[in-house]
Amino acid sequence: MTLMDAVLFFPVAILIALTPGPNNFCALNNGIRQGVITAVTATTGRAVAYTIFLTVSAIGLGAMLLASETAFTLLKWAGAAYLFYLGIKTWRSTEFSGLAEEGNGAARKRSVWRLMLQEFLVGISNPKAILLFAAIFPQFIDAAKPATEQFVWLGATYLLAEYSASVVYALFGRQISRFVKTSRGVARLNKTTGGFFIGAGGMLMTAHA
Repeated sequence: MTLMDAVLFFPVAILIALTPGPNNFCALNNGIRQGVITAVTATTGRAVAYTIFLTVSAIGLGAMLLASETAFTLLKWAGAAYLFYLGIKTWRSTEFSGLAEEGNGAARKRSVWRLMLQEFLVGISNPKAILLFAAIFPQFIDAAKPATEQFVWLGATYLLAEYSASVVYALFGRQISRFVKTSRGVARLNKTTGGFFIGAGGMLMTAHA
């Protein structure tokens, strides 16, 4: 696979990355509450999770996981439970921007790391990501060429697409935040974003290998 092949794959990767899902809801939520830069920085947690899945898929373990109904189901339920937790926590929250209240540099760093961890946990517990890398990526692999190098190109291209999607969702979230002026607006926003996470958890429960 050459750089040109990766460039040609990028539009496909963008379409997949922009699809609404748990991690993109995280970027939207973080964009609303913390701003675009923080939201995109937190996407690194997602990228780490997806890099693990890419490595697993490249050595063939992804297909084994997909073939194991028990493993797939356990991962699915763990992911759904975490999304329900995020949804309920956000729904019940009365805060709007944690960074605005924390105020100092150390607290700001802790908040970013916390959001990165959140993105990582959402990404690593999403079996649909395994399905993407283990089932879809091989369709773009040329069997006559070294598979590892091709996985690296495809993976790097897809991670770039994920960062691009994060920017889009974070910018959208930032625009939404401009309309929140009252405590009632904050409550409605929290319930809406919390509902997104709960809905994503419900959708994840219906996933099949």
